[in-house]
Amino acid sequence: MIYDSSGDIFDLAHAFLCISSMTHKKLQKLCYYAKAWYLAIYDENLIKEPFEAWVHGAVQPDLYQKYKIFGFGYIPQYTDERKLLPEEFCSFAKKVYEAYGDLDGDELEQLNHTEEPWLKARIGLKPWQSSNNIIDEEIMKLYYRSLMDNE
Repeated sequence: MIYDSSGDIFDLAHAFLCISSMTHKKLQKLCYYAKAWYLAIYDENLIKEPFEAWVHGAVQPDLYQKYKIFGFGYIPQYTDERKLLPEEFCSFAKKVYEAYGDLDGDELEQLNHTEEPWLKARIGLKPWQSSNNIIDEEIMKLYYRSLMDNE
């Protein structure tokens, strides 16, 4: 069940936005959790783009640039199905949404702030300091895999 198409951060965001309208912050965090859990479960990258440890949690800068126009408002749900995404890609987004979709962007940010990958990427920084530190994918994989082992 390893995703081997040429999907990118925008395809992943599209898959989530086909499920529901949401804020930019929530979209960022859902994309982060999709990448993290895919690494933990399959030992493969769902998307190649890295996430950075920003003040408000994990952020993918290219995705931020695309959707920042929405500010704190909701990004509309996609209803146009002409952009075909691999079914596995969409089904993994649905699983992540089932796990995290009931949380809003602020709740996802708070959760992200308690987790080792974001915390390690922010070592030495004040809570308000901006950062472009990359969240290490190996740490992501091992951390979320350890959560599976604890269940």
